[in-house]
Amino acid sequence: MHPGILHWWFSHKRGGDDCEARVGCGPGACGPRGVRRSEGLFAAGEETASPFGVRRPLRFLAHKLELDELQVAELAKILDALKTERAQADVDHRRSLSVFADAVAGAEFDAARAAEAATSRVTTAERLRKAVITALERLHAVLRPDQRERLAYLLRTGAVTI
Repeated sequence: MHPGILHWWFSHKRGGDDCEARVGCGPGACGPRGVRRSEGLFAAGEETASPFGVRRPLRFLAHKLELDELQVAELAKILDALKTERAQADVDHRRSLSVFADAVAGAEFDAARAAEAATSRVTTAERLRKAVITALERLHAVLRPDQRERLAYLLRTGAVTI
């Protein structure tokens, strides 16, 4: 979504009749329930969702690399597998934090539990490393040489992170 559309959306979706009197809140600057328009989608109760969907990285890469439909379908599978692995790594990380906290919370430091949590983190990092390498191998097989060059450029510049 283009950033300029947010101004239009807020000015047409909400009225400014019941604006609260506060600094920087002039006529038409607030919507219903006194929510400032500048606070946008991230401040009002039901509007806490991001305006961007989960398919944004796929669309970005499909546009930048000029992928055809078969390539987009395969890229979606690759990104989904990588997203799932990263989500599992986040769960494992939180679980290891809990074990670290348990090791510290007792009367004496539990070195065995801390070592277990540290080993779990190493295992998770190794599994994530394998998933990234597999994703890159699969992506390399799907792309044409000119698309690989553009992907390498996007990776080097930081526009895309894996």
